[in-house]
Amino acid sequence: MLVSWNTTNACNLYCKHCYRDSGARAEEELDTSGGKKLINEIARAGFKIMIFSGGEPLMRDDIYELIRYAAGTGLRPVLGSNGTLITPEAAARLKDAGAMAVGISLDSTDPARHDEFRASAGAWQGAVDGMRSCREAGLPFQVHTTVLEWNSGEIEDLTDLSVSLGARGHHIFFMVPTGRAVNIETETLRAEQYEQLLQRIMIKQSQVDIELKPTCAPQFMRIARQMGVDMRFSRGCLAGTAYCIISPRGDVQPCAYLNIPLGNVRQVPFDDIWRNNEVLQKLRTMEYSGGCGTCQYKKICGGCRARAYYYHGDYMAEEPWCLYHGRKGY
Repeated sequence: MLVSWNTTNACNLYCKHCYRDSGARAEEELDTSGGKKLINEIARAGFKIMIFSGGEPLMRDDIYELIRYAAGTGLRPVLGSNGTLITPEAAARLKDAGAMAVGISLDSTDPARHDEFRASAGAWQGAVDGMRSCREAGLPFQVHTTVLEWNSGEIEDLTDLSVSLGARGHHIFFMVPTGRAVNIETETLRAEQYEQLLQRIMIKQSQVDIELKPTCAPQFMRIARQMGVDMRFSRGCLAGTAYCIISPRGDVQPCAYLNIPLGNVRQVPFDDIWRNNEVLQKLRTMEYSGGCGTCQYKKICGGCRARAYYYHGDYMAEEPWCLYHGRKGY
């Protein structure tokens, strides 16, 4: 099980697809003591991996203290970052604090295209420099790519670049319209494009030693099985079953893109929300409607619950961008 805490809304970039609409620090963000209380409750709930994300988590002065505290509880702390603030000193401090890995965003092999998407000149070089700092510090890192129509043809080249930079994995995020991303919804891939790209990723996985992981495209589990590709993952969509997220102010929701508030950790301990919330309990039933409900792969796929909510207004509805559930006789 893994959990993500958006430690702050502050960010030094202004990316077009940001689900938190990050930029300025939010009012009433959890402070150091509130963060440590949250970490204790996360550990008590039985989670194993804790993602410190943002905004940009390195905008928090106490991020190293929080990571060290999480490691002390037995959690495996990892960082989600744009990479531009990961200097050699920062990478060494992260490793010393107990960070086990860093995910760094890189959306194109072309620096200009990445910088335009991230709305910041020099963002591409900063991300690559951050990766090199991690490598020199002995801190494992993986590359995170948000895929849209404009960069979907680059994915294999980005994997090759990830390998050359020393990444241990390349995770490809299929965008869900949330936050600022609603402004570029028309650029998201559709069903046939999803299917074709996921097949390409499975082929590429057989050609490289690093891990390739589609995210928010849970049908990759079906496609991997159909193509005979061995994956270490047991399920596609983890929202509410083995994953959730906490906002900078302490609001809990089932995943980063499923914007349904479940409670605030200032009022209700996180482990109580995780165990008892009605939305989470419903997600765990897997009693989906439409094609997802009758699909033979629903236990390993689950459909994207956030995409179902955005397009259908029902988080238990069928995944709208899956080809398979519309086919009969399977």
